[in-house]
Amino acid sequence: MADGAANSLPAEWVRLNVGGKLFMTTRSTLCQFESSFLSRLCQDDPALPTFKDGTGAYLIDRDPEYFSPILNYLRHGKLCVNEGVSMQAILEEAEFYNLASLVTLIKGRMCDDGTADEEEKSMVYRVLSCRERELTQMLSTMSRGWKCEQVIPINHSYSQASDHTEFLLIVSRNFERQAVSPFGQSDKLSRVEQRLSQTH
Repeated sequence: MADGAANSLPAEWVRLNVGGKLFMTTRSTLCQFESSFLSRLCQDDPALPTFKDGTGAYLIDRDPEYFSPILNYLRHGKLCVNEGVSMQAILEEAEFYNLASLVTLIKGRMCDDGTADEEEKSMVYRVLSCRERELTQMLSTMSRGWKCEQVIPINHSYSQASDHTEFLLIVSRNFERQAVSPFGQSDKLSRVEQRLSQTH
């Protein structure tokens, strides 16, 4: 676009060059959230270094594909994402532009859709106590999703029969909501699980 056309742009309008793609919007749209990157940008915050291209557009070194949903959210307050566009990538952009309300909205959408990033899940560890004869059975009956992290022998003595050796079995799993037992609904193994509180 010619420099003359750039100079004739009304003061309320702002050009953004995001990753080489030109976007146009209003200052009022960008300045809705005072502490956001875009608000500070169009207000020429001295603490935020800015650069412009030959048309006077602010240069932003981000992916333009993920900027469109950000800009549309600022325009009408709704999160609209085209099919095939990564929600996780848009979340990262929302965090970059410091749009807290959009970050919350995206995380809620990801939770509802079951697309939450692994980092958003909780890693649960359980330490279980069992005797040697129970160890193989516990390892073979672990519910799907649980992973054995470590097996630690305790109160082991070569002078004792092997059945007296006890083990601590450390298991882990990622989960978002209610945790489940790594051994399903087995009453016997649930009782074994409770032995932890009795170990020394």
